[in-house]
Amino acid sequence: MQTVVIVIHLMIVAVMIGAVLLQKSEGGGLGMGGGAGFMSSRGTANLLSRTTAVLAAGFFLTSLFLSWYAGYNRAPTSIIGQPASQTQPGGANPITAPTSGGILDTLKKADEQQQQAPAAPSGPQVPRSQ
Repeated sequence: MQTVVIVIHLMIVAVMIGAVLLQKSEGGGLGMGGGAGFMSSRGTANLLSRTTAVLAAGFFLTSLFLSWYAGYNRAPTSIIGQPASQTQPGGANPITAPTSGGILDTLKKADEQQQQAPAAPSGPQVPRSQ
């Protein structure tokens, strides 16, 4: 449903850009002046003004709907106060803070622990040179 509303939203945006660009500038701000267009000046002003207003209302409504729909099923969460076991996926043991040394010492100890208990190879291995 969200995809359908996004497509409608983008179509409204494209048509609204075209309607704004077709409007005659007031006071010749860009120096393009009047000129004979494909529609009369009086009819163009009313039609394009109303079309722009309707498209702007549609843009506003689809924007509100998309923001409401994005937060519809969102459950409130907090990163403060969660136990470490909930934040680690797969039940992995978190690395504890070192009592002495820095993060490099902790990573070195974790690497040594992994090397002490090697896992069985999962498939064919490349022969090692001697």
